[in-house]
Amino acid sequence: MSVISSPSPLRASPMPSSRIGKAERTRAAILNAALDFFWSHPFHEMTISKLMASTDVGRSAFYVHFSDLHEVMDALLDMLRDEIFAVDQPWLTGIGDPVALLDETLLSLVQLCYQRGPFFKAITDAAATDKRVEASWRQFCEQFDAAGLARIEADQKQGLIPDFDILPAMFALNRLNAYTFIEAFGQRPRKKPKPVHEALARIWISTLYGQEFVRIWFEYSCANQPD
Repeated sequence: MSVISSPSPLRASPMPSSRIGKAERTRAAILNAALDFFWSHPFHEMTISKLMASTDVGRSAFYVHFSDLHEVMDALLDMLRDEIFAVDQPWLTGIGDPVALLDETLLSLVQLCYQRGPFFKAITDAAATDKRVEASWRQFCEQFDAAGLARIEADQKQGLIPDFDILPAMFALNRLNAYTFIEAFGQRPRKKPKPVHEALARIWISTLYGQEFVRIWFEYSCANQPD
């Protein structure tokens, strides 16, 4: 078996370490191999043999941790979900200026998804033809819809966001994020993160809090962001 160097900046946690049990090291190696695969190949080209050939463990080790490749995809989606929720916390649960919190969240989200773009692309490409992946992707997105709805409803009660039907808006904004990240970061050469952040911030802020806050945000925040 050959071991290839990793082109992917997204790594499964925990990383292999002498302090971590063999089972955890093996599972992480399989997930990392899948992430590396998606930098240059779609999901439908993945096989267990190809996946395990890029690790230092045998094919039989795969079945100790996963029953099939769809379970690998689900594990990676769970990992990505946890990472996105972690960077979403300022706006989802933070106290203070909601526009500043939203901008902080979008900036961190763009930085995260700059690294995760190829996996986003692999998931959505597979979802177009694979019912199991489609269901996993839909469930993934719906979790962020629910979290965003809770924040918007709280801000509406305080009069910070106009009273309108927020479910279609939340659906649209989250899908806008996902497909923008795929287009901008899903393959090399990746686009620069700053214009992506600026575009998404303009749309989110104007949609939720009003166009008048976009100018204030742009003058205060965006002009000071590095390229």
